[in-house]
Amino acid sequence: MAREVHVERDFPQPPNIVFAYLARHEHLEDVFGAKIKRLASGAEGERDGVGSRRELRIGPLPPFEETVTEFVPDELIEYRITKGSPLKDHLGGMRFSPTPDGGTHLDYRIHIDSAIPGVAALVHTGLSRSIPRGLAKAPISR
Repeated sequence: MAREVHVERDFPQPPNIVFAYLARHEHLEDVFGAKIKRLASGAEGERDGVGSRRELRIGPLPPFEETVTEFVPDELIEYRITKGSPLKDHLGGMRFSPTPDGGTHLDYRIHIDSAIPGVAALVHTGLSRSIPRGLAKAPISR
């Protein structure tokens, strides 16, 4: 059964700062609670833009890859799992918008599904815990 992780959070910094931080593949280690290695740069000169790839390792599980599919500076990052995961139709999206006080509102959604029963629910539970905790600890939260 498909699941969706939905996290919203406001940050005191403006969208360009929050976007720049979360666009960096390596900064997502603390957000996801995973080891992350950047594998490839984006196709249009953006280090972490469209076409860039990262490898994620969660505990003893085999690694998998995510590829950035949409990248609009200061507004949107979308990515998909493209290799090595039992998850299917996995789509993550971070939308950044300015708040009236000069900060940033992040609307983060991750669609999760799996052909293996129970896997989507397990991943949903893990990400629903790790993402809010990781974002709260990130330097952009201060």
